[in-house]
Formats: sequence, C-alpha cells, structure tokens
Amino acid sequence: METEQLAIEYGYKAKPSALLNTIFTWTVNTAAKTLLSVASNSKTGHTEKWKPTDHLKFMVMLMTWFTVWVLRVLMDHFPSSLAPSPYYLPGVSSPIGLLDLMPSSSSLSPSSSSSLDLVLYEGSDEPSIKALGRALSHIFTLLNEIPATSRKYQFAVAMADRIVDENSRDGHVELLHINRTILASAFARTTGLLYRSLQRQEAAGDDRIAWPSRIIKAIPLGSYLTFYVKGLSHCVSTIFPSLGTSQLEKKQQLAMGGGEEEIMAEKLAQELLWIMDKLRGCGAVDEALMQWSFASGLASFSLTANPRVQGSIVKISAILVEELSRVDFEVPRQVKFRLIGLWLPLFCFAGNGLAFPFLTGYEKAETERALDRVISTLPATDQEVILTNWLQDFTISASDWPNLQVSYDRWCRSTRKLAA
Repeated sequence: METEQLAIEYGYKAKPSALLNTIFTWTVNTAAKTLLSVASNSKTGHTEKWKPTDHLKFMVMLMTWFTVWVLRVLMDHFPSSLAPSPYYLPGVSSPIGLLDLMPSSSSLSPSSSSSLDLVLYEGSDEPSIKALGRALSHIFTLLNEIPATSRKYQFAVAMADRIVDENSRDGHVELLHINRTILASAFARTTGLLYRSLQRQEAAGDDRIAWPSRIIKAIPLGSYLTFYVKGLSHCVSTIFPSLGTSQLEKKQQLAMGGGEEEIMAEKLAQELLWIMDKLRGCGAVDEALMQWSFASGLASFSLTANPRVQGSIVKISAILVEELSRVDFEVPRQVKFRLIGLWLPLFCFAGNGLAFPFLTGYEKAETERALDRVISTLPATDQEVILTNWLQDFTISASDWPNLQVSYDRWCRSTRKLAA
C-alpha cells in the first residue's frame, strides 16, 4: 500500500511485465515483416493475380496487426504491477532485491539531496556553464517572437537584462564570453529579421502605389523622391478625399497587413537598439561593427522606413560611428569604409523625429566629430568616394546634418599638396 502511494505521489506510470514486453516486441516485428513481404510481392507481381499464399500472407498480416493493437491496450490498462522502478524510488524492493546503488529511505535526511535530484542528474552530463548561455540565447529568441503588446514581453526583457548584468558584475572570463557571444548572435538575428520585415513592407507598398510613383522610383534617386511624393499624396487625399484613396483600397491595404509589418519593424528596431546598448556595455562593439558594415540591404530599406524605425537605426549608427572613432584595437579599413559609406546617406535623408528629435544637438555634434575622425584615418581614395557621395546627398536633402565641410576641406588641401 505504501508503494502504491509513492507511485501516485511521484506520478510514475506503472511498467508492464517483462513477458508482455517480449510478446509485444515480437508481435510488432512479425507484423512489420509480413507487411514488407506483402508489399514486395504486390510491387513485383502487380500484373499477375494473387496466389492463395499471397492471400494467406495478407490475412496473417491483418491478424498480426490486430494482435498488436490488443496487446497495446492490455499494456496500457492492465499492468502487472503498480510498483515503480526502484531506480527512481529508493528503499522499494523489486523482484531482484533492493538496489545498492541508491540510498535507503532511512538514510535520507532533510539536509541531503532528494530522490528527485538524483533523477535530474542521473545519466546526464555534469552541470556546465554553457547551460547559462543556452538559456540566455533562448530568451533572446523568444523576445523576437513575443509581440510587444504582450504583458510577458517586458518580463522577458527584464529577465534577459538581469542575466546579462549579473554576468557582467561577476566578471568571470567565461561569463563575459557568454555575454559577448549571445549578444552578437542576437544582434545578427534581429538585424536579419528587421531587414526581412522592411523588405516585406516595401513589397506590400510597391503593390499599392500608383503608376506615377513607380515611374519616379525607377529613375536615379527615385527612392528619395518617392518619400516626398507619398507625403504629398497623403496631404492631397486629406484635403480632397474624392481624389485620395478610395474606401475599397483602404480596406485592401488593411487586409494586406501593412500596419502589422510596421509595428513589427518598429519592435525589432527597438530591440536592436537595446541589444546595441548591451553590446556596448559588455565591450563587444567589434562584433556589431563588423555586422553593421555588411548590412547593405537594411541600409537601403531604412531610407524609406517608418520614422520610428529610422530613429532607432540612426541611433545605432551614431553609436557605432562614435565607437569606431575611439576603439583601442585595429579596425580593418574595409569595415570603416563600408560602415561610413552605407549609413551616411541615412544620416542625410532620415527625418528629424515625430514627437522629439532622434538625436539632440549635442549628440549630432559628437557624431559629426566622430565622422571626421574616422574619415581622416582612411586613405585618400576612400575619402574621395565617401565625401563625394556625402556632398551629393547633403545638397539635395532637407537636413543640414551631418555637415562634413571640415573633412571635405581637409581632403582638398591634402590632395592639393600632391601637385607640389
């Protein structure tokens, strides 16, 4: 009776007898062999009629599989014993006697480990610090999937934040390595998700825009002009509703889920900015610099993205430019050139923000000085490409930032000296 109570309390299912197990295994193997035999005969001799032996094999196969089903029911509902395995419950006798590998129930004290602890560690590897890395990676993956409107989203953010901060405070080399590795992986994954979200949003917008906008977008610098054309169309549709989008078209736009993609892109951009701050705090900016210098697709789509998405991307780019200007390790020339060349157009064409500016006046001035320092470390040919493209974008954009005239004048003076 005590054994039955233990089995019910710990929730272990009863195991059938060894005889039933043997019969069931033999029957399943026999059924599988007969099925293969019948199938092979049918495949090789499909043009001939079945012989009596073939019919007999088929009937044997059906009966065998029926027997398997009956045995399965017997094993589920009529076990031979309710006693759980003594491997899990110490102090319970079995047909082969008391196992000496497990301590008896009389030897267990409140200060000792319970039998459940033995179940958790028995047959598994020793506890490893890598488990903490897997847990942190799992949380970051869940963050990408949980909607921002869910009440559990902030719970997951706080949990990941706490683990990263505690690892940093501990200061152990392996824990710091876990932080850098997992944060770099999360940064790469979130960057890819944001790129695909903006890509789907752009594709949905291409399906909805009128033919004049498509023509404008096809010409050089058309992507920049399309943004202003959309704003003008919105103003016209607001003043003259009859000339704007019809109610049917509005319903089609809502059905296509464009609003959901905008919300998802905004959420991912905010997560990317948060991960960037964590990478900065852990001293792992080099990973983000490398990844950001190759995000050409994201840089292209960010030019026409939602202003809130642009704001997060502008902040990330400004942080990386500042870190690039004061890193104490050697950064490859290609990384500097690609990062400045890819994200400088966004600085010129991004909006200034909705409720408040993306960057304060002080932050903009610091970013300009950081850009100047980074550009000055590049070869003259790279400076020519970057500054020429900057001048073209700066002259046609409505923004007065970033003003790299100091860098442009310095490059002109250094080039002029070559004539001497």
